[in-house]
Amino acid sequence: MDAGTNARRIAERDAGTSPLSLAEVERLARRAHAAQRDKAGRPYVEHLAAVAAGVRERGGTDEQIAAAWLHDAVEDGAVTAEWLADAALSPWTKDMIRAVTKVPGESLAEYTARVLATPGALLIKEADVAHNADPDRLAALDPATRDRLTAKYAEVRRLLGLAD
Repeated sequence: MDAGTNARRIAERDAGTSPLSLAEVERLARRAHAAQRDKAGRPYVEHLAAVAAGVRERGGTDEQIAAAWLHDAVEDGAVTAEWLADAALSPWTKDMIRAVTKVPGESLAEYTARVLATPGALLIKEADVAHNADPDRLAALDPATRDRLTAKYAEVRRLLGLAD
């Protein structure tokens, strides 16, 4: 069984019928993404933890922190869109996760417009971009990737109206 299938089974089992607590969401995200690595080869869960912490530090609610833990779960195939629809999460949390989930073929302008149109999603994306654009994190990448991502994150920040 591949990592994506295993992660989906974990997510489906953990969803249950009662609302997921923030600790349960964190546990789910950690297990669902356990086999993933980021572009620098680091455990992907470090990114999720940093985004969740960034949302918390910026005054985010538990629903926003939960969305931060799961912000890449559908996009990365750790859970399915169907799982998210049925998950024991608040509708607001689900909306924020959907807002920050990239859609294949979607332009950056369309993507950022959806983030801006969804209450609470901007805080999650701000924390995500802050961690992705961290100079220490980018320094571990090859120069071409570092330059491409630095430009991309600057454009995302501009489109979202976030100050540098």
